[in-house]
Amino acid sequence: MAKLAIHGGKPVRTKSWPDWPQHTRRQIDLIMEVVTANKWSFDGPKEWEFQEKFAKFKGCKYALTVANGTVSLQLCLEALGVGAGDEVIVPGLTFQATAAACIDVNAVPILVDVEPDTYCIDPKRIEEAVTPRTKAIIPVHLYSCMADMDAIMDIAKRHNLYVIEDTAHQHGSFWKGRGAGAIGELGSFSCQETKVLPSGEGGIVTTSDHDLFLRVYSLRNCGRLFKGGEGQHIQSGNFRITEFQAATLLAQFETLEERTKLRDERALYLNKRLSEIPGLTPMRRDPRVTRQDCYLYCFRYNKEQFKGAHRDAFNAALGKELGLSLWTPYEPLNNCSIYQPHTKPRYRLSEEHWKAIDPRRFSLPVSEHASYEEGVTLFHWLLLEEEKGLDSIVDACAKIHDNAEELLSIPVEPRRAIPGVEER
Repeated sequence: MAKLAIHGGKPVRTKSWPDWPQHTRRQIDLIMEVVTANKWSFDGPKEWEFQEKFAKFKGCKYALTVANGTVSLQLCLEALGVGAGDEVIVPGLTFQATAAACIDVNAVPILVDVEPDTYCIDPKRIEEAVTPRTKAIIPVHLYSCMADMDAIMDIAKRHNLYVIEDTAHQHGSFWKGRGAGAIGELGSFSCQETKVLPSGEGGIVTTSDHDLFLRVYSLRNCGRLFKGGEGQHIQSGNFRITEFQAATLLAQFETLEERTKLRDERALYLNKRLSEIPGLTPMRRDPRVTRQDCYLYCFRYNKEQFKGAHRDAFNAALGKELGLSLWTPYEPLNNCSIYQPHTKPRYRLSEEHWKAIDPRRFSLPVSEHASYEEGVTLFHWLLLEEEKGLDSIVDACAKIHDNAEELLSIPVEPRRAIPGVEER
């Protein structure tokens, strides 16, 4: 019986994995054009070229680049008039920025649980969370799945709510032929360097509503009017990107569709192969998704098929077999180390508001199980590997399953509840 690499055995893979981000000669040439043109920021030609191309790709009328994917969510909320006293429904399993953008505009994030087989926001939980104060829903297309946009748009229509798609992970995804981020009133994208469309830092807002486009333009640009004096002045700040970032986005965009198709093909291949191993279950692929992009490839681990060993022991062993670091899903927002609204006194608008924004008041059992017990994630650049190379992931998982008793001796630190901030 083979010994696991974590215990000194021979690893399944010693070859290196694809790196990320990946630059091209085209990117270098475009950046040099910016350098010599002496137009380095503020509505430059590279920025507008990218925005027009990205909007066309997504199937919406407008795209605007902004400083990052957190700012993009905040500007979307402000453009819709969401503010003090309003509630915004967000999934409990997401990066903290989804909820933080809400408290930054003085709204109250209402955390609801996710579907157990996609880790995306559960429409049933959305319906239960709607109150007279609800103003918007922010579904997150998480990791390697899309939220159920048919159900979400139906709920929004019946309750007269706005929908902002958090599409930080899936620039190339399409739902029934419609681009992710072009289905709700607004879409929000991140272009941080690990994302599938990277520019180091940066973000994008998409919409087909001309008035919302004008408002976002003003909000990202110190309150200025659009070209020709369209729109209205709005109190705001500078949330623009530079022409260097725009040049990078243009070059990266040229490879987005090809890489999205490749990632999708490889993810489907991994789904098929991993499902052959007892105790490993790929995420559910909704048939309405006509193309699935992937930021983190995610699958589910059932410890009962691995001698009762904890997921973290499996991750540690798999990492040693493959020569990489394994990730787990985000911390649930009701117990998240970097989502701590009560650490900022400026959010204490009133005692009622202070209590309302306390994330610990929400119950998120599915999100907690996904984060602490079940979810396993691999970064998207591994999917650029050939199918033969991806077989090493399957082989490593199979090896660990065959030697599962060795997992029981791997030390695992228990997750602890985050202590509340002292009331004062």
